[in-house]
Amino acid sequence: MFTLVIGGAASGKSEYAEGLILASPHRPRIYIATMEPFGPEGQARIARHRALRRGKGFETVERYTSLASLTLPRRGAALLECLGNLTANELYSPDGAGTLEGAVSAVAGGVEALLPQCADLVVVGNEVCSGGRSYAGDTERYLRALAEVNRLLAQRADRVCEVVCGIPTWHKGAEV
Repeated sequence: MFTLVIGGAASGKSEYAEGLILASPHRPRIYIATMEPFGPEGQARIARHRALRRGKGFETVERYTSLASLTLPRRGAALLECLGNLTANELYSPDGAGTLEGAVSAVAGGVEALLPQCADLVVVGNEVCSGGRSYAGDTERYLRALAEVNRLLAQRADRVCEVVCGIPTWHKGAEV
């Protein structure tokens, strides 16, 4: 089962997505972390996320770019956290795709490559395109890439859920 969980910053989407994986009967539980540990703030955020997962039976796999080349240790339940980081990495990291089209292809193709490796796959996405109309610098390109990734994955997903203020709303499929 492929579930896409989207939501804005601090919406509760990550906690909700994690709960879906914890409810899955499939093992192992794999947490695919996409946030590169840049600077003290990034490292602190990663440490906080690791502490929140402690004792929940997750095996963490770090993957910042090239998701399609990832081979999971065993077929089980996987949580990919998150599309926002992965898309940014593919756009801006020296190891990433570099172009909007390349980033979209790398992220969507990477998720597609994970699907046969997972009994359950939950992907966390970011809803960032409703905040305004004019963005500085290269932000517009990033938002277009992320919106395209969200659209492609929502079409492919069995279920799509949006979390707002901690409240899940199912747009496709339903909670099991």
